[in-house]
Amino acid sequence: MKKYINKILFLLAFTTIFVGCSEDDVVVINEDFTTTVNLDNNNIVLEEANEGVQVLTVSWTKPEFGYEAAAEYNVLFSLSGVEDSPVESVSAGSALEKVFMTEDLNKVLLNLGAEPGTATNLDVMVDIILSKQYSKATESTSLTATAYSGVLDLTTPWGVVGSATPNGWGDGPDTPFYKTAEAGVHVAYINMIVGEWKIRRDNDWAVNYGSDNNDGTLQQDGGNIPVDEAGSYKITFDENNLTYTIEKYSWGLVGSATPGGWDGPDVPLMYDSCSDTWRAVVKLNDGEWKIRQNNDWAVNYGSDGADGTLQASGGNIPVTLGYYEVIVDFNKLTYSIEKTSVYGVVGSGYNDWGATPDFPFTPDYCNEGIYYANNVTLLDGEIKFRVNNDWGVNYGDTGLDGILEQDGDNIPSTAGTYDIMLDFTNPSVPTYTLTAK
Repeated sequence: MKKYINKILFLLAFTTIFVGCSEDDVVVINEDFTTTVNLDNNNIVLEEANEGVQVLTVSWTKPEFGYEAAAEYNVLFSLSGVEDSPVESVSAGSALEKVFMTEDLNKVLLNLGAEPGTATNLDVMVDIILSKQYSKATESTSLTATAYSGVLDLTTPWGVVGSATPNGWGDGPDTPFYKTAEAGVHVAYINMIVGEWKIRRDNDWAVNYGSDNNDGTLQQDGGNIPVDEAGSYKITFDENNLTYTIEKYSWGLVGSATPGGWDGPDVPLMYDSCSDTWRAVVKLNDGEWKIRQNNDWAVNYGSDGADGTLQASGGNIPVTLGYYEVIVDFNKLTYSIEKTSVYGVVGSGYNDWGATPDFPFTPDYCNEGIYYANNVTLLDGEIKFRVNNDWGVNYGDTGLDGILEQDGDNIPSTAGTYDIMLDFTNPSVPTYTLTAK
């Protein structure tokens, strides 16, 4: 039996007049309206083994606005007693409740910086949104929850090196191999160009393997292995038997909601070794989408119920216009899709201040708050960083000290190719780096 905890009855003094297109189209909101916020649990210990299980329902009564308002609601979480705590906002749409699965609430905790395994006190509010100009949050109520790490360690000492790889013959870190379910069998996902490659340990030549006959067998100090066609590849390395396989391999999003439509090119999903999932941060249009392998329909997944589960050749998944993070777990055949923010590079040094889409940053999925934009071609000019191709939230550098300020000064750029990193791990002092290649 669930024990519902009535946390707060709040009174909002909210005097607002909305004026429509004609003088007769005037609505006056009731000055005082109330709602009751309920939590069905206020002390939660999360465990990874219980992913997929409902652990918290936040619900609230419908406010009386004095007219039939099309309100939307967000559930807000912050750290109790922490000054300038970050806030995690989770959309509930027009519903009067939001259900959180184990993994949903755990993500909220980790994003707030909660220490896994330690009970964390949270403040919970409901933000009532009547328009872009008018919203009001409830007073906070308290919740104690304990997160789990949720981070896998699939790292190995092995990597791929060579002229066919992104970092060449040792010009940077080798492309890593990751553990699989089979001991001693490792896998690497890599974009390659025409060239050659080998396998080595610890980014060093002391232990390295090639193939003298290019036949799937490996020899110490063996020959370079050729790549005849550029593309996205999966390399499987069997350390036990000193064998390898290499195959064209990619996953992507396709559909009327994606930039490439049903004919592609697909939006690439990137492998996240810290959760053994595949992810994309993307702007989607009103429409539908599916997941397919190698930009081809031979292997594809949809969802017959659009319920977070995947079926081979399943139904199209509907979506509305917005920026989203899509996470796909091929082990469990599940997916999630949530609205998110996408940082981008804008300016006279890149796209004439938005004449074309901004260059998007990719989140570092193993390090919350870090974002990368690699191989960005900049011009002589100036740049800034903004969210969702819009000036509502933008960052510059006043003082050119490497610290970002919202609405800060433009950052000078010199023509060249750069790797750019944004660091929001300390939200009050975000930083950036530009590294010439």
